[in-house]
Amino acid sequence: MKIAIIIAHPDDETLGCGATIAKHVKQGDEVYILALSNGVSSRIKHNTTDIENRRTAFFKATNCLGVKQENLTLLDFPDNQFDTVSLLEITQAIESFLTGKFITRIYTHFFGDLNIDHRITHDAVLTACRPQPKQSVKQIFCLETVSSTEWASHSFSAFKPNYYNSIEDEFSLKISALSVYQEEIHEAPHTRSIDNINAIAKFRGMSVGIALAEAFYIERFIDC
Repeated sequence: MKIAIIIAHPDDETLGCGATIAKHVKQGDEVYILALSNGVSSRIKHNTTDIENRRTAFFKATNCLGVKQENLTLLDFPDNQFDTVSLLEITQAIESFLTGKFITRIYTHFFGDLNIDHRITHDAVLTACRPQPKQSVKQIFCLETVSSTEWASHSFSAFKPNYYNSIEDEFSLKISALSVYQEEIHEAPHTRSIDNINAIAKFRGMSVGIALAEAFYIERFIDC
């Protein structure tokens, strides 16, 4: 199976589905990751070193998960300003990334996230993967990103997962990968703390009678 993770920022892949990525790699699936922006340039105090450090962290974290470096793509759309770029431009970048890969399943952001880049990434993925004849993408799963999915306005549809992936054997790899993104992890009771990430994995797992899980909302699933 060929899998693509299409996310707005480096670290979203590990936060949202790091253990699932590691599980796909273990199962022999071919995994590709596209990050659409550098994830740090919107910050008031940033420089080229910060951008390069995030790029390096992206490579290290995904290596922890088992993804080949040649399967990584990092673009430079304006961080936290995807709404200043046409949806067409982002969609075309995704289409270009997908060309020739014959991807079956995509993991991307949930449409109701607080972060504007996440919402636009979701829309661009659906646009790029319109279910036309000869479309290789048969499955689109939306991931849960701490400090965005649960912080969204209550006027948005809540994240209600309908797919759970057991990650007991892969969860330690997710934690190892997250440790690479040191500046993104905070002390409890911050939602983006290791304590909370552990709690969510336990909650999602025990919701369906297993120890640990990553949960997803299925946007599309064609059994292939």
